Formats: sequence, C-alpha cells, structure tokens
Amino acid sequence: MSRLAQWPDGLLAPALAPAAPRTLCTDCGVSRTARAAQCGTACQFIRPRYPVLEARVHGRGRDGERGDERFFGVYRQMLRGSLVPSLAGAQWSGITSRIGARLLEVGAVDAVLTVAPDPSDRWRPVPVLVTEPGAMAQARGMRMGYAPVLALLETARARGHRRLAVIGIPCQVYALREIEADLGLEALYVIGTPCSDNTTTDNFRRFLSLLAEEPETVTYLEFCTDYHVELRFADGRIRRIPFLLLPLAELPPDFFPLTCQTCVDYTNSLADLTVGYMGGDGEQWLIARNARGEELLALLGSELRTSPLTDRGRRQSHVAAYRANVELAAGGLPVRRMPRLLRHLVGWLMPRIGPGGLEFARARVEMKAIETVLHLRRKAPRRLKSMVPAHVWQLVERYGLVPGEGERDQR
Repeated sequence: MSRLAQWPDGLLAPALAPAAPRTLCTDCGVSRTARAAQCGTACQFIRPRYPVLEARVHGRGRDGERGDERFFGVYRQMLRGSLVPSLAGAQWSGITSRIGARLLEVGAVDAVLTVAPDPSDRWRPVPVLVTEPGAMAQARGMRMGYAPVLALLETARARGHRRLAVIGIPCQVYALREIEADLGLEALYVIGTPCSDNTTTDNFRRFLSLLAEEPETVTYLEFCTDYHVELRFADGRIRRIPFLLLPLAELPPDFFPLTCQTCVDYTNSLADLTVGYMGGDGEQWLIARNARGEELLALLGSELRTSPLTDRGRRQSHVAAYRANVELAAGGLPVRRMPRLLRHLVGWLMPRIGPGGLEFARARVEMKAIETVLHLRRKAPRRLKSMVPAHVWQLVERYGLVPGEGERDQR
C-alpha cells in the first residue's frame, strides 16, 4: 500500500515539486510552486516589511506604548486558555486543531492547510489539505522539520477551494501575507503558532537520542514555561528535564539553521490568531490580533476555558546573561559551563525565582532578538541592514546592542 493510501478521507497529501535552491530558506513552499519567482519579495529572510503588512492585515501597526505590543505585535486581546475537554493526542489541549475543525463544521472554509505526521515517522511533518472536520484529528501534536505548507495553495486552487484556513509558523505566515492579494481568495483565516528554533527531523531524532535510552518510544516533547522539557513515552511514563541539564553541548553547531537563529517573528505577528505556550504559564497563550482572530476564538464557545494571564519576576538579568552566553558560544549553541551540581541547584531554583507568565514571554522574545543580531553580525553581516526590523533594534537596545554604521535600514 502506498503512503498516500494511508491517509483518511478528507485529508489530502499530494506529491510536491522539489524545492528551488535558496539560501536562508525554511522551505515555506513558495519555491515549489509556479510563484517561485516571488520568493524574492515574499521571504521573511530578505527584506521583511512588518510595518506595512501589520497595517494591511490588522488595520494598524504595533503601538510601542500600548501594553506589550512592542514585544508581541498588534493585538486586541490576550488570554490564557485551555480546551475542555482536552483532545487526545494534542500537544497542549488541542485549541489549534479544534479551531480548524470548527471552521470546516460551520462552512466558513472549504479547506485547512496544515501538517500531519508522516505515516512512517511521527515526527516528520507532511503538508496536508484537510476538507473534513474529523480529519483534523490527524494534525494534532508537534512535528519537527521543514514543511512546505504553502505549496498546497496551488492544490487548493486546482480543487476549487476559495475559502481557506492556514495553520503555520511565522516564516510560512509572512510569505503567505506577502502573496495573499494575488491568490484570489474569498476568505482566509490564519492561525499562527510561535516558533523560534526548527531543525531537520533527522537532527531532532539525534536530540531525542541524547535525552532517552529508547528514543523511538518517545511520543511527546515540549519545552515548558517552568524551565523543563517534558517527555512522554509509549508506556505512559513522563520524564521532566530542567533546561540547564539539556545536553546542548553535545549537539553540532549547525543543529539549528541560521534562519532559525535569526528569526525576528517568534510570536507570529501576522497571524489573525496566535496560539502558543510562552505566556500561558502552563496553559495555552492566545493572542487575538484582529476581528478574524476574535471570530476564531468565538467558534470554540463553551469549549474554551479562559483565565487571566499571569506576570511575575524580572527578566533583565536572565536576558543579559543569555546575551553573554551566546557571545561566548563562538557561533554554536549557547553552552552553559557551570558545574553539574550547580546546574541541578539552579535548575531547581529557576521555576521558583525566574520570570513567569508574560515576563517569561518577554524574556524569550528579547533573547531571540539578541540572537538575531549576534548571529547575523557573525555569519551574515551584510544582511543586518535588510533583515532586522526597527522594533527588533528597540528590543535589544536595553542590553547594549545598537546598530553600527550600515547596520540599520533608514527607510
């Protein structure tokens, strides 16, 4: 039986054209289509236009004086929430996949573009076109690897679908917004998940092998806001590892590609609704950025339980230490070299004294901004001027990083 024959009704995973060779590319899918020439203007890693696109998508740009918009982008409301009951097999409670199913149930869209696991490898993402609500169950859970989701825009068009939802990570969503006006769609809903660090599926399996004696039995991995990684196993066991005890020093320097080390959109600021974890403090963090985002939340009705966001601790010293650690890593992954006994102690203390809730999210956004500037200066200095938006320079300024001559676009 062929791989494609294993997919259920209502879910299509077509064969895709090969990716065009690109530098600083996360294979969003545009290069695999007849629109490959648009990569030059659609790619986040060339000359991103966040102020222009934010105004187009949300009706206004981010207001640095309003709440946390300088960190998280434009929003109407931010919530902490969980789906009740949680969906089996979901990464958190299943909000994202449930919204996709609800859009299909009420007829708001003809199809949802997302990813599902390869039938032969639960960690490998495969772009899929979902047309039946029940088939969204196949898209639950976390995948690791590159997934050219936007290549399926051509498949959707060929099948006559003009009302779409797209579930994607920031580099996919940015490209989608750049080409959106040319797609001829009647409706488009964009559900974004935060992302900062991706790698190949094979690299991810190597990481799992460092965490577990039988990595093939790991069914779940999540970086949690209490400074632990949670692993779940096929036999029901759960193991939680403090961040400081992760074997990052044993990973190759190129484990994360330069694209992910220089991503300027951790929070997926061009989505209608961002569904993530960073500010959720143990639940999911929901950022409704415009009227469509609020419409997506409303689809869940009483299935969505919400609570106020939390906000505690101070991030500055932790972010400053992170900057120093990245600089000392000489281009590789940040390596913490404190004695193991001390790492155990600090690993125990961090959930108790470290920033939490929104302050944890602010810290992560600043850390990613710092990474972007430092890695570009080291590996691709000529790209600093075009790739780093003004709001990123504003975030890193408090940590002593300011643009040098020729490093900032004056447009």
